Amino acid sequence: MLVEYLIVRYAKKAGKKIRQIRKQTLEVFQAYEWPGNIRELQNVIERAVVLCDGEIFSVDETWLRGDQSRHEGPGSMFAAEVADHEKHMIEVALVQCRGRISGPAGAAATLGMPRTTLESKIKSLGIDKHRFMSRSA
Repeated sequence: MLVEYLIVRYAKKAGKKIRQIRKQTLEVFQAYEWPGNIRELQNVIERAVVLCDGEIFSVDETWLRGDQSRHEGPGSMFAAEVADHEKHMIEVALVQCRGRISGPAGAAATLGMPRTTLESKIKSLGIDKHRFMSRSA
């Protein structure tokens, strides 16, 4: 029920209609231990909704696997988490701003950073900024 509620909440915010949840996604959610509790669940669902292209909700299982980062040092785990969180925030801002980066209604202003900084972060994080652009524009 909580997953469904959060999907509806974030889909509405992103202007999307999600009609189905992939069964495999629910199984992954149930098997995962959720060390970040509800906030981690919210972040994963919001990110998946933002990146969802159709009406079927699914999550990339690699988002919930910490196996690789556990073998690295704690510093690299922290850096990876920060980069992942930063990427998520930028993607959410790009959705809200319909792909616009600059100007008062752009993602840079929403995030409180210079346009050039945002463009640099988009490039370094491997974000495809064009997929967030409004189709009606």
